[in-house]
Amino acid sequence: MDRRSFLRTSALGGSAAAASTLAAPAIAQGNMTLTMVTTWPRGLAGVWDSVERFADNVNSMSGGSITVEPKAAGELVGALEVFDAVTAGQADMYHGADYYFVGQHPAWAYFTTVPFGMTAPEMMTWYYANGGMELHHELGEIFGLKSFIAGQTAAQGGGWFRNQINSADDFKGLKFRMPGLGGQALAKLGASVQVLPGGEIYQALSTGALDGTEWIGPWSDEKLGLQEVCDYYYPAGFHEPGAALSVATNLDIFNEMTPVQQKIIEVAAAEAHQHNYALFIANNGPALQRLQSGGTNVQAFPDEVWTAFGAASKEVLDGFMDDEMFATIRDSAEASMKSASGWMSVSDSAYTAQRNRVLGS
Repeated sequence: MDRRSFLRTSALGGSAAAASTLAAPAIAQGNMTLTMVTTWPRGLAGVWDSVERFADNVNSMSGGSITVEPKAAGELVGALEVFDAVTAGQADMYHGADYYFVGQHPAWAYFTTVPFGMTAPEMMTWYYANGGMELHHELGEIFGLKSFIAGQTAAQGGGWFRNQINSADDFKGLKFRMPGLGGQALAKLGASVQVLPGGEIYQALSTGALDGTEWIGPWSDEKLGLQEVCDYYYPAGFHEPGAALSVATNLDIFNEMTPVQQKIIEVAAAEAHQHNYALFIANNGPALQRLQSGGTNVQAFPDEVWTAFGAASKEVLDGFMDDEMFATIRDSAEASMKSASGWMSVSDSAYTAQRNRVLGS
């Protein structure tokens, strides 16, 4: 057994049967139809836009040689089951947030976001110019995947709460929805952290199963109706400073494609990533204004709370450093972030501060 096959079988719990159930995509007259399962409900603002953008890109650029058919969460598999479905060959590709899959490997978080990690421009810099994409591929190949980032939510809000947060102690016993390594950091502050897909958040808040939640940002959160069940909103959060979404294709299927088809998948994902970022930025500001006008109490976490977030986040990240793959990806991401932020802090940040001062905005 070659290394990739061995690792892939190991990742599936050592099941040779699971690895052998690979289903070929539907092919007719040389054309390929790919079933894409997703972690999102159909029509969910922002994230489903990224699904449709990617699929439309592939379908149009390929001239019919590839047709991507998106399936919403629950239509074929559950929202958090898409990773296993694609690695096992039960579906051809998935669209989702890779930090949902930190149980398979903690380094998946870096291809969505990590607490106190990269902003969206820093993420793009790492991914496209400083080796992030290659590391995404290297990690994906262990599990039989070919992965590309294909969406970007920009900075995500700190979350929705029934009561105001005045100190780190207010998180003790709080039933809060937060996935990824940010959720693990919040658990260190005493929160009872839950990982729920987007389609289940509103109901959990309505019934009291949750005391609060983070989702994405004002636009998506407003569409989900979170302002109806929580009074306090914190626009700035520590856990997702620039969250990417991903498309992953079963590696055997990807390798069956022609070089042109493979490039179409890559370019379609990159364009969906760029477009999605613009979409979130364009919609978040107006949505925040509507929320405030409707009575949402917009707050900021005190410095003491930010300090607690930072200490907990470092503890979580440091706890995985004995894993060679995690350490390699973390070191690469942080080196790129330091380099990019060093320039941006004396250029972009300085400019926008002066622009706002001079123009009075």
